[in-house]
Amino acid sequence: MKAVIVDDERLARQELKNLLSAFSDVEVVAECDSADDAIIEVDRLKPDVVFLDIHMPGKDGFGVLEELDYTPHVIFVTAYDEYAIKAFEVNALDYLLKPIQPERLKEAVGKIKVEREDFVNDSDKLGLNDQVFVKDGEKCWFVKLANVPLFESEGNYVRVYFDSNKPLILKSLNNLAVKLNEDVFFRANRKHIINLEWIDTIESWFNGGLMVKLKNGKQVEISRRQASKLKEMKSL
Repeated sequence: MKAVIVDDERLARQELKNLLSAFSDVEVVAECDSADDAIIEVDRLKPDVVFLDIHMPGKDGFGVLEELDYTPHVIFVTAYDEYAIKAFEVNALDYLLKPIQPERLKEAVGKIKVEREDFVNDSDKLGLNDQVFVKDGEKCWFVKLANVPLFESEGNYVRVYFDSNKPLILKSLNNLAVKLNEDVFFRANRKHIINLEWIDTIESWFNGGLMVKLKNGKQVEISRRQASKLKEMKSL
């Protein structure tokens, strides 16, 4: 798997690169010392995972994620523990504290492997006519995807909206996205996948983004970069 390391401190990048050399299936394809460089390289190289520092000059790690066209798996690597909740709100796969412990790094790399095992070919992706099994605690449903207007990330879980139900499933939004047909189930931002068939109204929003209202009343902002992608996909 391809990895990009983003950290403004050279020694920190080198330490992480040395630790990752213990994993034969991880290839570090780039090291970036700034947020702007990271945005360019991640979009260009499309790595499987980005090891991302939070505190950097200019944009911080969260600012990097807001600017990306491509959506990789993200593992935050930082000396500060107070951003953990925010990290999982933006769908981070893991959160490692410096100095990095080899066992924690091994655990994080293991999570990437689990996510990658669920990759499917485009021809096998799920569409409107497919039905999926959803389980939340003791409750179970067999749901036709045409009836699902929205998937919403909540840390390591995804909330599935259908009818009057909104159960949580133990799955990341990245993992779910690779299973769904993007022509119908569109990644609006880092927290939401929307069913385009459920869009009721759409309007221009701040910074070049879009705001959509779904037929179930939910409003979802489509980020600037994803708005450009949607226009390119669906324009005449």
